[in-house]
Amino acid sequence: MDALNDGIVTLNNAFWTFLLIPLLLVLAVYFTVRSGVVQLRLLPEMFRVIRSQPGIAPDGKKEISSFQAFAISAAARVGTGNIVGVAVAITLGGPGAVFWMWLMAMVVGAASFVESTLAQLYKVPVATGFRGGPAYYMLHGLKQRWMGVLFAVVITVTFAFVFNSVQANSIADSIVGSADSLGFATGRGLEVGIGAVLVLITGLVIFGGVRRIAHVAQALVPFMAIVYILLGLVVIGMNIDRVPAIVSDIVASAFGFKEFVTGGLIAAIMNGMRRGMFSNEAGMGSAPNAGATASVTHPVKQGLVQTLGVYFDTLLVCSVTAFIVLLSDPTYGEDVGIAMTQGALAANLGTWSVHALTIIMFLLSFTSVLGNYYYGESNLAFLSAKPGVMTGYRLLVLAMVFIGSFAPLQLVWNMADVSMGVMATINLIALAPLCGIAFILLKDYTDQRRQGIDPVFSRGNYPQLTGVQCWGSESDEHGSPAARS
Repeated sequence: MDALNDGIVTLNNAFWTFLLIPLLLVLAVYFTVRSGVVQLRLLPEMFRVIRSQPGIAPDGKKEISSFQAFAISAAARVGTGNIVGVAVAITLGGPGAVFWMWLMAMVVGAASFVESTLAQLYKVPVATGFRGGPAYYMLHGLKQRWMGVLFAVVITVTFAFVFNSVQANSIADSIVGSADSLGFATGRGLEVGIGAVLVLITGLVIFGGVRRIAHVAQALVPFMAIVYILLGLVVIGMNIDRVPAIVSDIVASAFGFKEFVTGGLIAAIMNGMRRGMFSNEAGMGSAPNAGATASVTHPVKQGLVQTLGVYFDTLLVCSVTAFIVLLSDPTYGEDVGIAMTQGALAANLGTWSVHALTIIMFLLSFTSVLGNYYYGESNLAFLSAKPGVMTGYRLLVLAMVFIGSFAPLQLVWNMADVSMGVMATINLIALAPLCGIAFILLKDYTDQRRQGIDPVFSRGNYPQLTGVQCWGSESDEHGSPAARS
């Protein structure tokens, strides 16, 4: 097992250092310049469009709203990456990893905008509303079905299987930590029992379809995220005199001014960017699967909303974890996961906060399991819509949730890095030739906003855009009621 883990680590380091991070940064900077820094320029617009009302699906029920699509993607984003991932990044990369996480979020917001806008443009109609994502814009936009198939397979393995193992592992780890602090017996038996309970409640939701997932995510994610943020703000308030020094340490360490046992600058950059991508998922190709489900009048609207999700995830929730951990004077170079965040909270608020974090971690990670499951479902439907295939997929998801509950922490996270990196690389290669279309849509959107109207898109105004399945017929004029569908 150790040899396997060492091999994965070596592969990860080479792959991320020499290919993925340079590719992501080059494209993200290019997207930022071409879009006129859309991730900052249209920040107020993001808050306006998230309140958009959905239409009616072919089955007679409401389609997924812009906020519900945001909640599904937030369900996958907000969870292990924010609480465990940040702690792991700090232990392995020092305080400087936090700075690179922040910088990553600011730059790759443009990549999130491009991928989610394209997902909206190339989405396809289904009985419950819409479905889409990178596999669909690879097929309909690039005309490369093989690429869409490859991406669909990789994202299904990455999110539904590997990432769900990570989420289950973190849930079990947090519950074991709480049980241990209360003096209860812990061990493999407890972890197996946790896995069995997770399988039961996950199965009850995922066999109910995307609407049930959206409703659960919409109810749980905002509430638990707010509770966690409030706990973090209390810790920060109790140590407000130390905050300036912590911020200074983050910035100084980010540029190698202070060395840590784990390797200083390179460790900070690699761990900050890896955990940042795992947390906010910008450019990875995951959030567009949720964004495509939204019922909006213009593709750019959901592109903006999904970009807002990057800020909510990294600049807010991840920052709270970073300050909780750093204010506890952590020991660098140790791989302790959720236990570090639990210990940091307990040091400031008392042992009750360990159990509070366990509850928060459970609910946030559980909604992440649901969001991850939907990403796999959407892409499996791209490959095959046979009911038997979908049932087999759901059973495999439940199996991976069970196994992840007692799998070794380090091995699970390293496998997540590999699969995430492959998936992101395929998506970024597709975004490079398609990004110009997203900028055409952005200009159409901003032109309408300057006229003081709520933007409505119709493909009839852009005959050069081929492969578009929704947004009215090619002969529809601008503003046609058919533009939504």
